[in-house]
Amino acid sequence: MTKTNKKELARKKRHNRLRNKVFGTGEKPRLCVHRSLNQTYLQLVDDPKGKTIVSLSTLDKNIKNKVKNGGNLEAAKILGEEIAKISKSKGIERIVFDRGGYLYHGRVKAIADSARANGLIF
Repeated sequence: MTKTNKKELARKKRHNRLRNKVFGTGEKPRLCVHRSLNQTYLQLVDDPKGKTIVSLSTLDKNIKNKVKNGGNLEAAKILGEEIAKISKSKGIERIVFDRGGYLYHGRVKAIADSARANGLIF
């Protein structure tokens, strides 16, 4: 019998509720946030096609060189800047933000604020 983490189950429930409302399209993709203890991951997803347009994480070489630890606010700010630059280069300016069931504070808020400051609209 496996033990399940109650916090993770609650997060997954919140994420499922959130996903009923948040839907990305080709013109306005969904920015998914996933955070672990040591890393942060982002994806721009076109839901009707089921395709990932852009993915980015603190494990990527150009970001890993800029940050010491991938699980802190500084790394989240840099990720937000980079996802905004990459998406604007692909012609995407409007997105839908999917916080992944995480509370909107800390790293998740830093990513959103940094992406907004660099030109993404949501």
